[in-house]
Amino acid sequence: MIKLNQAVIVEGKYDKITLENVIDTTIIVTDGFRIFKNKEKRELIRLLAERRGIIVITDSDSAGAVIRSYLKQICPEGTIANVYIPQLSGKEKRKTKPSKEGFLGVEGMTQQALVDALARSGITGKEIAKRTGKRINKTTFFTLGLSGGNNSSYLREELAQHLNLPKGMSSNAFLDCVNAVFEYDEFVKAVELWQKLKQDADKK
Repeated sequence: MIKLNQAVIVEGKYDKITLENVIDTTIIVTDGFRIFKNKEKRELIRLLAERRGIIVITDSDSAGAVIRSYLKQICPEGTIANVYIPQLSGKEKRKTKPSKEGFLGVEGMTQQALVDALARSGITGKEIAKRTGKRINKTTFFTLGLSGGNNSSYLREELAQHLNLPKGMSSNAFLDCVNAVFEYDEFVKAVELWQKLKQDADKK
C-alpha cells in the first residue's frame, strides 16, 4: 500500500476499487463524462487540486484522453500530475465483451502495473500498511447537527464558508468533500471550534 498526499481522479467505481488495493489517498470518480454536468464534483476536484494536487489516472483510450483534457481546463495550472497505464488489448473479467477500443482500463491492470505506472510518472509515495483510520460519515454529520435537522442545510453552508470549502453542496457531496480534505479528528475539532465561535458571537 502506497500513501499519497495528492488525491487521485479516476473514471469509474471499478477503477477506484482496483486502486484502493494499491494506494491510500482520496480517490474521486468522474463517472465518465458525467463530470461535465456535475458542478459539485467539479468544485470538489478544483478544491483538491488547489490544496493537495491531484493525480489523474484514466483509461488509455480516447475517452480517457478527453477527461484528462477537461480536468486540465478546470484545475489551476501546475496542480495536476498525469499517470498513464499501458495500452494493453483485452477485457475485464466482469465484462462480456471488450471496450469500444479494445483496451484494458484501469480496473483491468495488475497491482504491479499500477505501481509501475505511478513510478514512471515520478510518483512513489510512502509504503504503509492498509489504512484503518476512522472516517467521517453520516452519523458524524447527524451528531454534529449537520444533517437530519430543520436547519442542517443552513449550518452546512455556514460551516463551508468558515472552512473555505465550496458552498451549495448536497449533504452527500459535502461529506465527500470533508473526507477528502480532513482527517476525522481534525474535522471534529474544526466543527467544535466553529460552534464555539458561533455561541460566543450569539452572546454578544
